[in-house]
Amino acid sequence: MFRYLREYRIADMKEMMQNTRTPHLRSQASLAGKTAVITGATSGVGLSAAQELARFGGDLVLVARNERKVKQVIQELQGSFGCRAQYVIADFKVLKEVKLACKQIIDEVDRIDILINSAGIHSTRKRYTEDGMESVFCVNYLASFILTHRLIPKMKRQASARIIQVSSQGHRFNGFNVDDLNWEKRLYTGLRGYGASKTAQLLSMWEFAERLEGTSVVINAMHPGEVRTNIGSNNGPLYAFYHDKLLWKLLKDVKISGESIHYLAADERVAGITGKYFNLTHLEKPAPHALDRAAGAVLWKKTLEMTGLPDEV
Repeated sequence: MFRYLREYRIADMKEMMQNTRTPHLRSQASLAGKTAVITGATSGVGLSAAQELARFGGDLVLVARNERKVKQVIQELQGSFGCRAQYVIADFKVLKEVKLACKQIIDEVDRIDILINSAGIHSTRKRYTEDGMESVFCVNYLASFILTHRLIPKMKRQASARIIQVSSQGHRFNGFNVDDLNWEKRLYTGLRGYGASKTAQLLSMWEFAERLEGTSVVINAMHPGEVRTNIGSNNGPLYAFYHDKLLWKLLKDVKISGESIHYLAADERVAGITGKYFNLTHLEKPAPHALDRAAGAVLWKKTLEMTGLPDEV
């Protein structure tokens, strides 16, 4: 990250530090009659988002990999909030399953008012999926891209709809190279791999926002705060020790992430805002490399080729 600090303006760095210290905004906006699709909702940020949206009356569609866990989450949400909830199973390392999940949602869900792309992983080692995709890039970026692209036409049927990409300040670690998206030419590190996936998510968000101008759908990205989640728990005992014994004590309650997502998904103060990056609920300028629209245009084209999707939303 530090090699890129020279690209920042002092004002942008001050804004970032100020946002980190400033309490997030909360909303009391009702979601009664609205339906939200949430990925990664069996733990961490996604679960917190599901709890807050259910608390304010939203109907939920949870996309998850583990059927046992998602059934338990739905049972707890219904017991606590009396919400209507259903689930769709998909492993985000298998793009064919993501596409099937999209079809199931389109066919079975009457309306989609909110899409929250929260599913994500962090890996300290380079791993590839059965389709030959670098796993972090596949889960954090390609899968959420497919879900967003496929569900937008249904979201356009609503008078207003909102897409929230759960990004991360980890995008500032960069690692993004549009000529080596699959990490076949470079040395892989966990931070750079994660940063590359989150940079790609932001670059495509600007492209989605531009294509959605004049429609009823807005799309924004947000950093969910430095909060306690289980991301990275797949990385073995050494990482687990660092995470559980050292990092965990420095992190905040994940509830702030859910409250911030509810604010961005429901509050009138952000109605109509699109193509922006938020630190929790505060507008912020992302890293310079994540604002490279020329790289974003190339990424968009390559993503369509990798996913087999048409150039239309």
